[in-house]
Amino acid sequence: MAGQQNGFDRRVLGALEAAPSRIPVVLGGCGTGRTVLLQRLRDRTGRATAQYINVERCATTPERFLQAVVGASPFPANGADRQPATAREAFDILLAFFDTARAPAGEPCLFLLDEVLELRTFESFPGLRHVLRDLLEALTASANRFVLTTRYLARAHRLLRDTTSRFEVIHIPALTSADVTDFLAPAFDGYEQMPTDDRDYLGRAVQALTDGRAAYVRAVGDTMAQMGRGADPVSALTALLSPDGALNHWCRFCYELRLHRARGYGALKAILDVLAEQEPLTLTEISHRLHRTPGSTKDYLSWLEDVDLVTSRQKRYSFTDPVLRLWVRLHCHPVPPAEEDVAREVQRYALSRLPTPEAAPALAYAGVDASADERKSWGIIEID
Repeated sequence: MAGQQNGFDRRVLGALEAAPSRIPVVLGGCGTGRTVLLQRLRDRTGRATAQYINVERCATTPERFLQAVVGASPFPANGADRQPATAREAFDILLAFFDTARAPAGEPCLFLLDEVLELRTFESFPGLRHVLRDLLEALTASANRFVLTTRYLARAHRLLRDTTSRFEVIHIPALTSADVTDFLAPAFDGYEQMPTDDRDYLGRAVQALTDGRAAYVRAVGDTMAQMGRGADPVSALTALLSPDGALNHWCRFCYELRLHRARGYGALKAILDVLAEQEPLTLTEISHRLHRTPGSTKDYLSWLEDVDLVTSRQKRYSFTDPVLRLWVRLHCHPVPPAEEDVAREVQRYALSRLPTPEAAPALAYAGVDASADERKSWGIIEID
């Protein structure tokens, strides 16, 4: 884990230290570690020369956002604290602050803008029709340094399509099984004394079940540690996805957040229900199940792709996040799932994700007796 983390940090720092400096745009879904990355960069650079801004939390109105940024900044305001007369003026003052702010010794400073696409909410104010475009143009011309992040991959790629080469898109990679093995080590007493084969098995199993997403890996590891000796990743995931489980709440947040950023809320939920039952499906198959025309269904699917809830491969649609799909199967119903429902669905999910050497011992350890048909379905599954 430390090796991948250090390598990723070096790539971001390399972009910042280039001549001229580039602007890294870090893309990653919910729970992939974007915020932690920015906080590491702030600590490494020094809090006197770097400012972290959680745009998602404070992008209310242009005037209040300007006030929040300047008020929390380690850099002198230099006129940025004056009262703007309009929303447009407030945004222009903000752009000027990003451009002219300097560190205490007069050197360029670093702004870390977390969830930068949330500034799009300002486009409902008079005179602010192209907020993100104006922002990128201002950052490109500035001598200061910037790192931007967002969870919305499709929107970011579309926004950056016609920008200058100063922007460098960097995707946060999924954790490998070796990363997961290192990640789990602090959670378990006596982990280092486990046989190497057992540690490697555990890393591969957790990576397969979580799709290598850092937040899911941490949740599974912490839950296994709480369960004590004899705990296994399938049982941990079952507990996490129960009505009171941490991943139930986490997935609900990600699900609602992305849907509210998209159009056609109700129809989009219906499509996700369809794909939770079966995936991948073609446009025609989805439209039949939805009882809508292919034309309107295609629009709905494009809106889901826009917020990275679904992915299309060879004209067949499926969930981008397999754990979120499992959550929809369990929790998007009139009543919360019973314990046996959660256990059954998680076991089915584990059978579809764990490679052959992992599935049998993991499920047997969890007390699951796979059917003959399920055993026939076990095969090596490549995890991207």
